[in-house]
Amino acid sequence: MATALWKTPAERERERALKREAVLRVAAQAFAEQGFHRTSLDDVAERLNVTKPTIYHYVRSKDEILFECVRIGLERLDAAAASAEARRSGGSGLARLIVLWTEYAHIVTEDFGRCLILVGEDPLPAETRKELRALKGKIDKRFRGLIEAGIADGSIRSCDPKLLAFAAAGALSWIARWHDPAGPLSVDHIARETIGLFVNGIGANGLESAPRRE
Repeated sequence: MATALWKTPAERERERALKREAVLRVAAQAFAEQGFHRTSLDDVAERLNVTKPTIYHYVRSKDEILFECVRIGLERLDAAAASAEARRSGGSGLARLIVLWTEYAHIVTEDFGRCLILVGEDPLPAETRKELRALKGKIDKRFRGLIEAGIADGSIRSCDPKLLAFAAAGALSWIARWHDPAGPLSVDHIARETIGLFVNGIGANGLESAPRRE
């Protein structure tokens, strides 16, 4: 049976999508390691072992690359939050929140998630930042919704959902800054320990409220 010499349009499109993702992933790694402004498209091309003009077959600019890297990271967080929301029969609000927080820790320690946390949208033009920040707001709303559901069903004690959402997201996001993939601590272990601190509190006997500063 003769092998087809020419790829179908669908095959060519899949191949292009895979190559574009490779460009974005390698760029995300470079941005996270070197910083956005200190990384050039020449650096990305060198990491991919291709020429700089080849990069332009898949993206128009370095700004577009960063936008896509941050967007992918945010969309993965949003998908994880949406999945946790959808688990209506999968346990309490707290149980669903733990599922989300665990997935969050994994996402921010992967290539696009690390780029999101370590670089973010700040280097981009204002209009571009606006679109990405709207997606951030959507994710935050999902976080708060799960916390509110937990408060309503009694699995989470009464608290300010906004403050808990910010505190948890901040703690989990910070993992991307210090986690060493080659180190002894796995992301699963870090996630369990970090989430445990939020779920159980850090005081051996609990703390009704923080003391007022005089």
